[in-house]
Amino acid sequence: MTFSRTAVALTGSLLGLAALTACSTEEEMKAVDPAVAEDSASSAPSDAVPTPVPAGEVRTNGLVTVLDAGEGPQMCLGAVAASYPPQCGGPAVEGFEWGEVGFEEASGVRWGSYALTGTFDGTAFTASDAVPAALYDAMAEPEEQPLGAACETPGTTDTAKATPEDLDATLAAAAALPGYATAWLSGSTINVAVTEDAAGAEAALRETWGGPLCVTTVEKTDADLNEVNQELQAALGEQLLTSGSFAPDSLDAQVVFDDGSIQEWADATYGAGLVRVSSALTPVE
Repeated sequence: MTFSRTAVALTGSLLGLAALTACSTEEEMKAVDPAVAEDSASSAPSDAVPTPVPAGEVRTNGLVTVLDAGEGPQMCLGAVAASYPPQCGGPAVEGFEWGEVGFEEASGVRWGSYALTGTFDGTAFTASDAVPAALYDAMAEPEEQPLGAACETPGTTDTAKATPEDLDATLAAAAALPGYATAWLSGSTINVAVTEDAAGAEAALRETWGGPLCVTTVEKTDADLNEVNQELQAALGEQLLTSGSFAPDSLDAQVVFDDGSIQEWADATYGAGLVRVSSALTPVE
């Protein structure tokens, strides 16, 4: 069984004016920007990558798509293609019954969104409980908080020079800065992170932008994070579901299951705090 997985391409571009990542298909994932910073502080990943398997019951981290295209139900922990019917794959789900609510059917494919509880042996998931989306309490899931401004009081120099065209030009100029790391919006404020010469970066950006602006310094460039992202994809293989940067100086990586050992490996390989590992399956407390 091959798990459907996708990674987040670390282009440093602004998408949706909030996230610092751009989603990609599995094929696009394999062609992540190969740019590598010459002085990257990351090291080559260790060969001893853990492959933990839960000892007891686990639950999905929220709703997941369960899909049967004729070969039995599969649990889609990774990306789901936005087609009709949808397309995705993942571990086989045993002991699963569709019930009377919570699924659709078209072209011989049946699918629905469920919160699952059961056991996972590293290959197949045996369901002991399945809550359809219609009965799931989404309020129980914590909401992700967008990045705020990088400075307490964003400076403004010329409110007339803050049009959408000025915004586009400024983001393009930011991406060309020496030591560019990333950029994001918080309200009407453009936030730019660089690894060197923040004052020079701000002066350059003021040529196209007079609205609220924050320039901050970080340790890792966009190219540094791209390099680590490529290494994670190669090292974790099918354990990795998604990876990408949602904040400066960090990568978020979601794996099928982690008991803490993958996080420990990432900390030992790349330094504590650079890669934040989350698990799609979590132990039932």
